[in-house]
Amino acid sequence: MEFCFWSLNSVKSSEMLRKTYICDMIQFYKYHGAGNDFIMLNLLEESIVLTQRQIWQMCDRHKGIGADGLMLLLPSDKSDFEMKYYNSNGLEGSMCGNGGRCIVSFAYDMGIEMDEYEFIAVDGWHRARILEINDKEKTIELQMADVDMVATVNGRMVIDTGSPHYLDFRENVEDIDVYAEGKSIRYSDSFKESGVNVNFIETDANQLFVRTYERGVEDETLACGTGVTAAAIASSIRQNLKYKDFDIKTKGGELNVTFDSTDGQRFTNIYLRGPAEYVFTGAIDIE
Repeated sequence: MEFCFWSLNSVKSSEMLRKTYICDMIQFYKYHGAGNDFIMLNLLEESIVLTQRQIWQMCDRHKGIGADGLMLLLPSDKSDFEMKYYNSNGLEGSMCGNGGRCIVSFAYDMGIEMDEYEFIAVDGWHRARILEINDKEKTIELQMADVDMVATVNGRMVIDTGSPHYLDFRENVEDIDVYAEGKSIRYSDSFKESGVNVNFIETDANQLFVRTYERGVEDETLACGTGVTAAAIASSIRQNLKYKDFDIKTKGGELNVTFDSTDGQRFTNIYLRGPAEYVFTGAIDIE
């Protein structure tokens, strides 16, 4: 596996940003949303087929580029683009909220400049807007899929916000061994067949602190967009819908979630807001 890298300041022109391949190697772009980091490939005009092992190798933090997942920016004749997401284990994943914001930022950098975006992901249609651009960081608002079912497993809420999330409200979340406890729940008899993301939530009215163990990554990530969305909805239910606007702290940064609901069963107009930042670009020759 061979690499070529460019630093944050070395990619200055939009022309270079929009190149897809360099030196017969695969050009990649690195982005993160509140510390949840992704490898991006621009396949708007090119095509490539990657195996599970190749994706895993690229995401490996010791022998590859390093990322929580890999995303493909694909053309679409039905929307502005299509998003395809792979977890760091190389398998195609469910919806990723931080990834959704990052791919909008990436699409903009690749020349798709719009007031409002519509794109297709694995869980259907999404809309997004770029609220602010500050150098290499953008603040992006992403509309999430409606939620119309809240389940209970082992006394805890389970909510699917594009990905399934187990919500465990605790005190002193900073002190929890998220890897050990999250893994235990993710592989428990209740979830071992298809897995679940496990969230530990500390709440103070509409202020939340959330840590998440993500299936597919099989570890704690610095932030999880679908996870904080589920945490906000669950917290609202616990507080009898008193709050529908939540500021959420994660280990990687701050996010905001708003939504509408009248009965605590169906949630609509769900918006996830937060940063999406370009980090660097480079090229890789994979086996």
